[in-house]
Amino acid sequence: MTDPRAAKDAARVRARARRDSLTDDGVRAFAADAVRGRFLEALVRPGLIPDGPVAGYWPLGSELDARPLLLHLKAAGRPVALPVSGPRGQALTFRDWDPAQPLAAGRYGIHEPGADRPEAVPAVLLVPMLAFDRSGHRLGYGAGYYDRTLDALRAVRPVLAVGVAFAAQEMDAVPCGAHDERLDWILTEREALRFTQ
Repeated sequence: MTDPRAAKDAARVRARARRDSLTDDGVRAFAADAVRGRFLEALVRPGLIPDGPVAGYWPLGSELDARPLLLHLKAAGRPVALPVSGPRGQALTFRDWDPAQPLAAGRYGIHEPGADRPEAVPAVLLVPMLAFDRSGHRLGYGAGYYDRTLDALRAVRPVLAVGVAFAAQEMDAVPCGAHDERLDWILTEREALRFTQ
């Protein structure tokens, strides 16, 4: 019998290597712009995207850069937030992002809004990942931040979970467990995948 944790760890190593191998800045910029376009084309329709803030993330390492989408939404008047990471094992909190304001270095050195920015409860959550499959599962880094966050948010109100990734991050089947939260959408530079109605 395969140990689920060992299977996930092995999958993370492979997935990180695959994502890290995408070193061409032109390919990365194209993917960021294409994901922005897919979000606007597929999700910005009446009744599909809930009212309220869209929470993104500041890219870490080789993650797909969601900032072009966040900047577009902010310019269009949509509230935009970024996560503030707390203690390991806790759900993320979010603060309003003003691109004109400096960011603080948070846990793991990730840029995040300072304590002076108001908290926000996202209606849409853009989720980074190491890998995904065609059933809506994602492979994260192993700390469980996004799974706990989605569980906590979904217990209070509907939230649309949108994974963003490079198409090359797809794998046949992501190892998953009972506490892994499924995504509603996954957007890549090639396509928009919808998993919920």
